[in-house]
Parts: sequence; C-alpha cells; structure tokens
Amino acid sequence: MKIQDYLDILRRRGWIILLAGIVTAVSAFVFSQLQIPIYRSSVQVSIQLARPDFGLTQSAKQLLRSYANVMWSEKRAAMVIEELGLFMEPGDLKEDVKIVADDSLMVIKIDVDNPDGELANAIANTWAQLLVQWRDEQNDRQDKEDRVFAEVIDPASYRLLRPKTKINVAAGGLLGLMMGTLAVLAMEWVESGIVRDPENFEAETGLPVIGMIPVAER
Repeated sequence: MKIQDYLDILRRRGWIILLAGIVTAVSAFVFSQLQIPIYRSSVQVSIQLARPDFGLTQSAKQLLRSYANVMWSEKRAAMVIEELGLFMEPGDLKEDVKIVADDSLMVIKIDVDNPDGELANAIANTWAQLLVQWRDEQNDRQDKEDRVFAEVIDPASYRLLRPKTKINVAAGGLLGLMMGTLAVLAMEWVESGIVRDPENFEAETGLPVIGMIPVAER
C-alpha cells in the first residue's frame, strides 16, 4: 500500500480510531475515580555510630537488617496500635507496612500505606520513634564507644500512591488507539477481498473485464 492509501483509510475511518481512544481513556478515568485513594507515608531513620571505627561500621551494617526485622515484628506493631488507639490486629497492620534497611546509606526506611494520609504519617512516625527508643535501651547496656544510635532524619510525609489517574488515562487512551487501529486494519483487510467494480477487478487480477451481469430491476 502507498502512503496515499493509508491517508485515504485515515480520512474514511480515522474517527473509529479516535473514538476508541476517547472511550478507553474516559473508562480509565472513571475507573481511577472509583478507586479508594491509598497514600504512602515514608520516614527514614539514620543509624549512627558512637565513634568512626571501621570494624564497628561493618558490624553495624551487618546488624542493620536485624534492626529492621526487630521493628517489623508483631510486638512492635502491637505497640504502635496501642499508642495510637487503633482497632486492628498487629498482623493486619503489618500488611500495610514495609521496613527496609539500606546499608549503603546506613538508614532504615519505613513505608506505611493507608487510605488516610495523616494516619499513615502517625503510624510511620510512631514506628520510627520505637526504633529510636529501642536503640537507646540497647545502648544502655553497651560501652559508650560501642553504642549505635538511631535518629529520625525528617518527620514522615505522605504522597498519593494510587490511583495514578494521569498514567491510567494515558495508558487507556493509547490502548484504545491501538485497538481502533487494529479494528480499522481488519475492516480494510476484509473489504479488500470484495470486488466492487470492473476497475477494482482489473487492478486486483490484471485481467480485462469482458462482460458484466446486469443488476435485475425490481
């Protein structure tokens, strides 16, 4: 097919492609609006050493994951629930919480997902303070030069996690355009097998038309 043929197809059936894109984009927008918004609150806790010692630093890096595991226990979840007066089980709360240790930055990151952004902040901040308190308790049993401290870098802040309305609408529109294009190509392929007039027959077969059956009058 020549470029002109494609332009002719777009002129005749371009509205189908456009309509498919609009329908799927609007559908994606409506779907996004019907979803319950989920916010993610994040807070970082810095792990600091009492003295700049290489051996102590390596030891702290190895222990960083164990610190995260201690914080991600049902015991700590129950303490957060009690502190904030929440009505839920520790296991249910843990499903919305992610605690990750980053030994390259010597920080422990706490992420909390919740439909209420302010509540997500409260949970994240409370959990971070539990880590600080736990390290203080552990340090009381250590020599001063061997202590490892925890400090909250900044208070927790939340952002919208989902739905990503703009992304959903863009993806929906793109999908619709692709589906519309495929539909138009399928229609053109079907119609390409239909001989509509003598000129079309000659163009397709390379043979001359020597006669035609007249259309019966009604």
